Amino acid sequence: MKIQRTRQFATWIDALKDVTARARILARIGRLAEGHPGDHRYLADGVSELRIDAGPGYRVYYTQRGRQLVILLVGGDKGSQQRDIEKAKEIARALRASNWL
Repeated sequence: MKIQRTRQFATWIDALKDVTARARILARIGRLAEGHPGDHRYLADGVSELRIDAGPGYRVYYTQRGRQLVILLVGGDKGSQQRDIEKAKEIARALRASNWL
């Protein structure tokens, strides 16, 4: 499965100072690409959440187009979860409106 990142996700992951957590997040994304998402759940409006058991409870929000493409929308942790979910939904809506999804 192909994985693409939004600019917002790339900025978040690149700024993550916890290198161990970053490695675990990237490993999970690698498993997602292989079709094994692990601990995840569908939220709403086409957005799903990967839950990573590291640090403050990191989350990666993504959307999927068919079975070929996953788009990483935003990342965050348990403390910013509601804001991150709303931002992920907003980005997913914009992608759908532009016919990118």
